[in-house]
Amino acid sequence: MHVGKSYKLSDFLIWTRRKLYILILLGTLPVVLYHVLGIKWLVVPWTVVSLLGTATAFIVGFKNTQTYNRTWHGHEIWGNIDSSSRAWGIMCRDYLQDATKIQLLLQRHFAWLAVLRYHLREERVWEVADNRPNAEYQKYYTIPERQTTLEEELSKYLSAEEQVYISGVRNKASQLLALQNKTVKDIYDEQTLIPLQFQEMQRSLNTLYSLQGQCEAIKETPYPRQYSIIHTLFVRIFCVLLPFGMLQEFDKLDNLVTGMMKGHMIWLVIPFSVLISWMYTSLEQVGESTENPFEGSPNDVPISQICRNIEIDLREMMGEKELPPPIKAQNDILV
Repeated sequence: MHVGKSYKLSDFLIWTRRKLYILILLGTLPVVLYHVLGIKWLVVPWTVVSLLGTATAFIVGFKNTQTYNRTWHGHEIWGNIDSSSRAWGIMCRDYLQDATKIQLLLQRHFAWLAVLRYHLREERVWEVADNRPNAEYQKYYTIPERQTTLEEELSKYLSAEEQVYISGVRNKASQLLALQNKTVKDIYDEQTLIPLQFQEMQRSLNTLYSLQGQCEAIKETPYPRQYSIIHTLFVRIFCVLLPFGMLQEFDKLDNLVTGMMKGHMIWLVIPFSVLISWMYTSLEQVGESTENPFEGSPNDVPISQICRNIEIDLREMMGEKELPPPIKAQNDILV
């Protein structure tokens, strides 16, 4: 997540430069064919281009709205994980008398957070964090889940026996919550929890199950492919036809000017068609990089930072003095 005032224009231009190269070529070719080689029949009526541009604008706007909603929903889910984790820590501290049990439940909770964030950072075929423009931008920040393995993270929180068990199951996060539930039930059976406290802790675990499921639903469900392909096709068709639609319009301007530009107004098709097309392709690229909020891009929900803040808060709640350092923004990017 970008937490600065704004992306720099230079960074944005570098990020989109490959599409700019293509757009310059698409803008230059029609002018050369029309003006230099005299192939006048290449003109496309401006009405056709404007209608296509209007339809494309609706499609682009629709996709960007939906992808923003996916990212915002991801923020809401992790905000709820944050508050539910603090509530879990308070219940463990205040409801239980056995310090060993409290430590066990909290350490497992940290392990659950680690497993969940590592799962959400896994690569999916439809994600774009590692395509060339986005991969280049990763030089400005690091993704913690790619610096250490999940096994190294779990060794901080789980016993050797539990590590072996968790490494052998498919859905590690769900099994950790199942272990939490079993431990809470055992404590209740020992009659050190009153029924109301037991119900509250059960309800808290159910909430965590639900929030985990919501994260997995976003992770495992791409933006609908039928809308994605239509969006891409419309933008590309528009960018190809736009300079052909502008040829005759700029050619007419020769009758309105004098001086050095007379007879050369047609060449302005190139910068103007590139500028307009770049607006559409940039919106497409922004929407594409926003649609998967957990993949590790600069526009992601900062799940690594949220997990670290939760761990710091819960350890402070237990009176610990040696705390892990908070994750800070790198070049205004929080992950």
